[in-house]
Amino acid sequence: MQILWDIERGFVKDIISEMPEPKPAYNTVSTIVRILERKGFVGYRAYGNTHQYYPLLSKKEYTGNYIKGFIKNYFGNSYRQMVSFFAKEDNLTIKEMESIINLLSEQVKKQKEDDNH
Repeated sequence: MQILWDIERGFVKDIISEMPEPKPAYNTVSTIVRILERKGFVGYRAYGNTHQYYPLLSKKEYTGNYIKGFIKNYFGNSYRQMVSFFAKEDNLTIKEMESIINLLSEQVKKQKEDDNH
C-alpha cells in the first residue's frame, strides 16, 4: 500500500521497481495486490491482460481502519485497555506519557466545546 500511495498508480512491475532488494517475485506481488483489490483497498484499470492499480483508500483512512481492527481484535474494543497495555509494557518515558496526556486533554477540551455548540 505504501508504494501505491507514493506512486499513486502503477502496474505490478512499477510496484516491484520501488521495492528494496532483494525484490520479491512478480507473482508474489501480483497476488498481494489482487488480495488488496478483493478487500477493497486497491482499484485497477484494465489494459488488455494487464492492470494498472491505484489505492482506493487514503493512507489516513487505511490506518484508521487498521487501528480500529487492531483495538477490536487485541483489546476487546477498549482504547483504555490498549493505552494501559502500552503504558505498562512498553516502558514509556515520562515525557512520552506527558505528551499523550496533553494530546488527550486537548481532545477532551475540543469535544466539550463541540458539544456546547
